[in-house]
Amino acid sequence: MLKAGIVGLPNVGKSTLFNALVANAQAEAANYPFCTIEPNSGIVSVPDERLARLSAISGSKELIPTRVEFVDIAGLVKGASQGEGLGNKFLANIREVDAIVHVVRCFDDDDVIHVSGSVDPVRDAEVINLELGLADLAQIEKRRERLRKQARTSKEAQAEDAALERVQQVLEQGGAARSVVLSPEETAMIRPLGLLTAKPIIYATNVSEDDLAGGNAWVEQVGELAAQEGAGTVRISAQVEAELIELPEEDRAEFLAGLGVSEGGLQSLIRATYTLLGLRTYFTTGEKETRAWTIQAGMTAPQAAGVIHTDFERGFIRAQTVSYNQLLEAGSLIEARNRGWLRSEGKEYVVAEGDVMEFLFNV
Repeated sequence: MLKAGIVGLPNVGKSTLFNALVANAQAEAANYPFCTIEPNSGIVSVPDERLARLSAISGSKELIPTRVEFVDIAGLVKGASQGEGLGNKFLANIREVDAIVHVVRCFDDDDVIHVSGSVDPVRDAEVINLELGLADLAQIEKRRERLRKQARTSKEAQAEDAALERVQQVLEQGGAARSVVLSPEETAMIRPLGLLTAKPIIYATNVSEDDLAGGNAWVEQVGELAAQEGAGTVRISAQVEAELIELPEEDRAEFLAGLGVSEGGLQSLIRATYTLLGLRTYFTTGEKETRAWTIQAGMTAPQAAGVIHTDFERGFIRAQTVSYNQLLEAGSLIEARNRGWLRSEGKEYVVAEGDVMEFLFNV
């Protein structure tokens, strides 16, 4: 399950956004699993209208979407890497996530005091990024001290130290660990450190209701910063998300359309996260259940089967596969087969977004 940490300075709308996203997910998806792990952590189902359509074709008794865990990490402040504002605890929480959703304030409101006295999302982003980088530098320096002793007799220690030296040089220049090109072996070596700046970042520009559709100058500035860093962006409004909670589900689409947008913040945020992490969705469907599965882009059919169960990957024979759009047009698997759209794919097949699959395997 994808785990995304929501970070940002105090009073940028981070916790309001988290609470609204989780509450909206619970309200929108009565059939879907939802739970709160802690007051600051919630698991939400990924909204996907394809599930219901596949279920109608298969007569499924249950719909099981894929899920995302959002973690609301308490507001970081300048000096967090030195322990300011319980920074060490919060930074440790970030090490556990797959991606960082960095909320930046792109709205003006005299009733909401900004911790720095004025609205400047690029400055705010740089404050957080600096603290993450300083925390990584401290982590690397400690690790390299141990490696220097081991490097006298260990080639692996020498290789890891060399990789960390390259990362350290970039961090000292104000860059991020994710910008350093490492081999798969080097990446595996340093992964246990959980470097914060190695994690993919999505900047969530929190705007007012009026700016949700078109954005504003602050949003454009954050977009430029994200482009320089190779990060993702999504425009979102904590104000709108909070208002959605109060509306019946059947009125939400009309409310959003009136603002000039077609979907709520949860869908936008999940789509941006999936794109940034290179994730894909495939489906299995039958009378018992229709289920969505999340995989990495480029996974082969056996690897995708292994997401269900490792035995499926080990004993993989072939996969019966049809695209979602073709199955929807055919109206049934039988008709899809009659039209030649149901394919038998082997071990080299790379699973595509929206594939509907049934795996044949030896136990």
